[in-house]
Amino acid sequence: MLLLVLSAFVAILYNDQFQPFQAAVGFSLLGYTFTTYMIPRVSTAFIKRGLFGRDMSKIGKPICPETIGVIPAICYMFLMILFIPFMYVRYYYHGDGSSLSEPASLFPNGKLSSFLSGMLCLQSMILLGLMDDLFDIRWRHKFFLPAIAAIPLLVIYYVDFGVTSVLIPSFLKRCLNVTSNSFDLGVFYYFYMAAVAIFCPNSVNILAGINGLEVGQTVVIAVLLILNDLCYMLMGDLGSPAYSVHLYSSCMLIPFLGISLGLLKFNWFPARVFVGDTWCYFSGMVFAVVGISGHFAKTLLLFFVPQILNFIYSSPQLFHLVPCPRHRLPHFDAKDGLMHNSWTEYDRDHPIKKVMVPIFSAFEKIRLIKLVRNSNGTIIKSSNMTLINLVIIWFGPKREDHLCALIMALQFLTGLFMLILRHTVAPMLFGFDNSWNMLERRWN
Repeated sequence: MLLLVLSAFVAILYNDQFQPFQAAVGFSLLGYTFTTYMIPRVSTAFIKRGLFGRDMSKIGKPICPETIGVIPAICYMFLMILFIPFMYVRYYYHGDGSSLSEPASLFPNGKLSSFLSGMLCLQSMILLGLMDDLFDIRWRHKFFLPAIAAIPLLVIYYVDFGVTSVLIPSFLKRCLNVTSNSFDLGVFYYFYMAAVAIFCPNSVNILAGINGLEVGQTVVIAVLLILNDLCYMLMGDLGSPAYSVHLYSSCMLIPFLGISLGLLKFNWFPARVFVGDTWCYFSGMVFAVVGISGHFAKTLLLFFVPQILNFIYSSPQLFHLVPCPRHRLPHFDAKDGLMHNSWTEYDRDHPIKKVMVPIFSAFEKIRLIKLVRNSNGTIIKSSNMTLINLVIIWFGPKREDHLCALIMALQFLTGLFMLILRHTVAPMLFGFDNSWNMLERRWN
C-alpha cells in the first residue's frame, strides 16, 4: 500500500499537468519548516502572557504553553494566500511558457471566490478558537458558531453550484417505483452542509484528552482525504470536474498536512506544548471547507466515523442523562506511568437515573462500560463515556503515546475501509460514481 502511494506521488510530481500539486508539496514543506521554527521561539512568550496549563499526564504536572495551535493556523493562512498564484498558474501561461492573450476571459473567477470564501471561514474559526482559549466560552454558546462562519462558503455554493439533490440507490428506486434517480432536498441541503460545518470542528474537539490526539486525528483524516483525491486524479479525465475539484482539495490539504506534522512534533509524547481549542476548530473547519467547496460533504463524513461513534457514545453525558464532569480525560497513574480510564461517581446529591441502570448493565456485559458497585449492588461509579476511555477498557491501560498511536491506527484502518467501500460498493449501489455524475450534468 505504501509503495502504491509513493508511486502515485512520483507520477504526479513528474507530470506538468499536475502543476498546482507540485507547488502544494513545496508549500507543505515550507509550512512544516516554519511551524517547527516558530513554536519553540514563541512558547516562552505564551507562558509569560498566562497562556499555559499543567500536563496532567506527567509526573509533577509540569507547565506547558497553551493555545500553540494558533501558530500553525496563522502559518497556514499566510501559505494559502501566497499559494493563490500557483494554484491558477495554468491560466496565465501556455504550456510553452508564452503568456495567454486573454487571461481575464479564461480565469476561473468562481473557483477563486470559493477559495477566498473558504479562507474567510477559516479566519473566523481561528478567531472563535482563540476566544474560547482566552475566555472559556460555554458549549451552548459556541456550538452553533461554526455554521455562522460557514455562511460565506454556503453563499458561494448556492451561486456557483447550487445542486441540492441527493441520489437514490438503484434498488431503492425500484422499490419506490420512481423514475428519477435523485431527490431534491432544496433548502434543507444547506442546513445539512451547515450541520457538517458544525460537526467537523466540534467532533475534533470532543475526541481529545491525551497529548497528540487532537493533531494526530487531523493528520490521519487529511491523509485519507488525499488518498481519496488521488483516486480521482490518477484514474479520471484531466478535463473532468471531478479531477478539478479533487486537485483543489489536495492543494488545500497537503499544506495543511505539513503544518499539522510540524505541530505534532511538539505535541507528541512527551508533549512540550498544548494545541488548545484554536487548533480543534481550525482543523475541523479545514475539512468542512474542503468537503463543501469540493462537493463531497457526504464522502467526507465517511472518514469521521470514529468521531461520529464517539459523539453517539458520549451523548448520555453530553445531554446530561448521566452526570458529566468538566474533564473526562483518562487518569494518569504516576505509579506505573500509564493512562487508566477515568470515572464518574454517583452519590445522594448526584444519583444515577433509574432508566440508565439497566442500560449500563447491558453495556457492561458487552464491555462498553466499566461499573463499580457497592455491597448492595448499587452503581457508585461508571467509566466516562468517551472513545478514549473505551479503548482503555478494551485494550487495557497504556502509556500516553501508545494509547494515542492505537487510536490513530484505528482511525486510519476505519477510514481506509470506508475509502474502499466508497470506490467499490457505492458505484454498484448507484450504478455509477454518484458524486460526479451529478457534477458533470451541472457543468456540461
